[in-house]
Amino acid sequence: MDFNETTEKLGGHDVAAWLRRHPHFLQQFPDLAQSLVVPRESGATASLASYQLEILREKNRELTQRLHELFATAQDNERLAVRAHQLTLALMKQASAADTLRAMAAALAEDFHGDLVRVVVFHAIESLEAADWLQVIAADSPRLATFRDILGNNEPICGRLHPDKNALLYGVRAEDVQSTALLVLPGVGLVAVGSRDGNRFFPGMGTLFLRMMGEALAAALARFPHA
Repeated sequence: MDFNETTEKLGGHDVAAWLRRHPHFLQQFPDLAQSLVVPRESGATASLASYQLEILREKNRELTQRLHELFATAQDNERLAVRAHQLTLALMKQASAADTLRAMAAALAEDFHGDLVRVVVFHAIESLEAADWLQVIAADSPRLATFRDILGNNEPICGRLHPDKNALLYGVRAEDVQSTALLVLPGVGLVAVGSRDGNRFFPGMGTLFLRMMGEALAAALARFPHA
């Protein structure tokens, strides 16, 4: 007996009998329950209709939740885009390299809510007085040995840094920092934003806006080649 002969002899009563013996069948195939047509009658048929309705409601709840999440993400990205744009404008308006770095540090601390902001520059900047957020360290200094593996990397680094890196960046505050967003500016230096929250910055998070901010700072400083 071939397959066609078997299916032709299988009637509705056989299907109904099989389903009675397997009442949980539709739990394994919820998509089938959605495609069945059930007459609007009271009685036993109402249970299947209710089941179909509950599946649709659950899918609606999932879609609504997903929509809310997407909307929240879009709002966050819009706010970050506005802040990044405002930062770029602020940096380009500065009249010196010193003012540019001050504006960057202030924006990261205030507008981007960094718990600790640190800037390392490879060359001294004229008129830039000492500050707790600033260090001047030559690019070939042994002090930067722990950063040799990333100095040539233009991509932002997010997550928990090695204790040696934390120690150089944050000094006595190193133990307060549980996660960091680190920008490497080739030929210029390092910019770090530290957080007490270990989950604030993490590997794999989106770094588009961080990279844009780093590029904006590098472009703004390039206007003062003899700083």
